[in-house]
Parts: sequence; structure tokens; C-alpha cells
Amino acid sequence: MTAEAALTSPMQDSRRGPVVPAGIRRYLIEKPTASLATIGRSARLGGNVVRYAVTDTIAWRLPVREVIEQMWVLLKVTALPALLMAVPIGAEVSVQVGGIMNQVGANSLAGAASGLGVVGQGAPMAAGLLMSGAAASAIASDLGARSIREEIEAIRVMGIDPVQRLVMPRFLAMLAIAPMLCIIIIAAGVSAGLIISANVNDVVPGSFWQSFGAFATPTDLVFSVLKSVIFAAIVVLIAGLRGLEAKGGPTGVANAVNASVVLSVFCIFIANLVVSQLQLMFFPARLA
Repeated sequence: MTAEAALTSPMQDSRRGPVVPAGIRRYLIEKPTASLATIGRSARLGGNVVRYAVTDTIAWRLPVREVIEQMWVLLKVTALPALLMAVPIGAEVSVQVGGIMNQVGANSLAGAASGLGVVGQGAPMAAGLLMSGAAASAIASDLGARSIREEIEAIRVMGIDPVQRLVMPRFLAMLAIAPMLCIIIIAAGVSAGLIISANVNDVVPGSFWQSFGAFATPTDLVFSVLKSVIFAAIVVLIAGLRGLEAKGGPTGVANAVNASVVLSVFCIFIANLVVSQLQLMFFPARLA
């Protein structure tokens, strides 16, 4: 390089501004593209699952036995944890809110706290987190193990769509057990709140139920169940996609399970925020 070129090249670099390294530039381009592609594959998987569910139901080809078996498998890994999670949620709401209400002399509103806290937010979020933790890992590990053993490719070679044969029954099973989990959590959480309020905060049970019924409307219950169904659909689609695309042996299955749980939890929080805002917009909170 000549002396003149050495003097002029830094000036040219300074005019162009800071140079972004090629690795960072490639990361900023490839990652958003890969994320959009994943969203597109998830949407296509969801469309295929719904299409197969509708067409198989109309044609009387729905694998009812497979759906019932998957319901039992998923219910076994989520029902007991749901019950164990619901009791602390209801007790925590009663203890924390009960202490404040004792200070202001509003013990009769203890039921309202359980209605707004457990029914409105606690139950659907607990059900969603349980499904994302237990059910998503079970689905992703099962499908991922089939993928690395090349069972998915063998099913395709035989002319069978793995989405129809494997994902769709799990999708219907999860949609069926999601309201059950939500109702279990609501019943256990409200019962725990009633016990704590009556025995610790000296709240009359009749007053508890009166305030509970005044603030917890049937609309709250409907939206709570609706949230759990939406969360179930999100969990199955994410776990199914990650399981079907698992590669790289046991490490790939572990990565698929980990990605399914993390993405499911993130999407559940976003979906809960969106549905809650829509509920407040069209069904504002008011006394029953």
C-alpha cells in the first residue's frame, strides 16, 4: 500500500461510519428470517390440524380411541400437579389480600379477591403453565424420538400424513382436557381461599360467597376456560412442530423439548395479555 493510499483509506472508512462485522450482520438478517419461517410453518401446521379434524369428523374417520388414550396420558401428567398448584394459589391470594382487608375492615370482600384473582387470572395461567411444562415436554419428546428414529419419514413413505396420524389426536385431546384442568384449579383454589379466610381471617362463609358471586361473573368463567383452550392449542402446535423437526439424535430431542417449553410459556403470557385486554374492552368489570 502506498503512502497516499494509507492516508486516504482511514478517511474513507470514517466517512462510511462504523463497520458492522459480517457475523453480526448475518445474524441480524438470518434470525428474523428464520423466526418468520417458523411462524409460517406453525400457522401451516395449525391449518392442517384443523382441516384434518374437521374432515375426519365429517367422514366418521376420527380416531376416537387414540384421542381418548392421549387424553388419559396427558391428564395423568397434569391433573395432580394442577391440584397441587391450585391450593397454594388460592391460599396465597387469601393470605395476602386478607391481611390488607383486615386493616381496612373489609373482610367481607375476601371472596371478591378469590373471584378476581383465581378465576380471572390464576386458573388459566396455572393451567397454561402446566400444559407447557408437562404436556408440551411429553408431546415433543414423543414426536422427537419418532423423528430421530426416522419413524416420521417411514409414515410419510407409506402415504400417511404424520400431522393427521400423530399431531391431530394430541391436539383434540389437549383441547378436551384444558377446560378440565381450568375447572379443577378454580375449584381447588377457591376452596383453599375459603378455608383460609374462614379459619384465619374470621370471614363468614356466607359473606365470602356473596362477595365472590358479586365480582366473579359467568363471563369471567367463560373467558377463563377460553384462555385455557387457547393455551392448549398453542402448546400442541409448538410442541408438535418442534417434535416433528427434531434432528441430531438424543441431543436434538432434548433441544426440541427445551424449545417447546420456553416458547410455549412465552406465547402463553402474550396470549393471556391479548385476551385479557379484549375482555376488558368488550366486557368491562362490573358487579354481577
